[in-house]
Amino acid sequence: MKKLLLLPLLMGLSLGLFSQKYAYIDSEYILGNMPSYVEAQAELNRLSINWQNEIEAKFKEIDAMYRKYQQESVLLPEDAKIKRQEEIIAAETAAKELQKKRFGTDGDLYKKREELIKPIQDRVFTAIEEYARERAYAFVFDKAGDLTIVYADSKFDINDAILAKLGVVANSKSGE
Repeated sequence: MKKLLLLPLLMGLSLGLFSQKYAYIDSEYILGNMPSYVEAQAELNRLSINWQNEIEAKFKEIDAMYRKYQQESVLLPEDAKIKRQEEIIAAETAAKELQKKRFGTDGDLYKKREELIKPIQDRVFTAIEEYARERAYAFVFDKAGDLTIVYADSKFDINDAILAKLGVVANSKSGE
């Protein structure tokens, strides 16, 4: 008797699962078509290169200090040697601190990325969420991430619709 009562319930649940709608996006495609994102990435790249050059210059100075020390160490008294070694170590420590300040986990580059990129990503996420709710999608997958999609029918590709919702005209063809 219990089995007979459960059968319609299970059938109803399984039919509900089949009626769910799915879609996918390619976040790289969407972001790559957004001028604000492209500009933000260019700004981050420019800052990164400038900061990397700044750090490399510091390490070149340290290398020059060390080579000069090696050349002169034979003629230097012991207290002068120690002072020079301490100067080299201090310069190296300062350069490593600068590197950490610029590129560390909570460094300048991370903060700048949060400032420039996060609002754009939030805007995209909101557009995806609104679009999915309007169209009653149960799931929207991102094929650009770690999620592996072996097959994706292009009729479920909503990239261009999301770009349109964001007011952006796509530059390239979606769906690879």
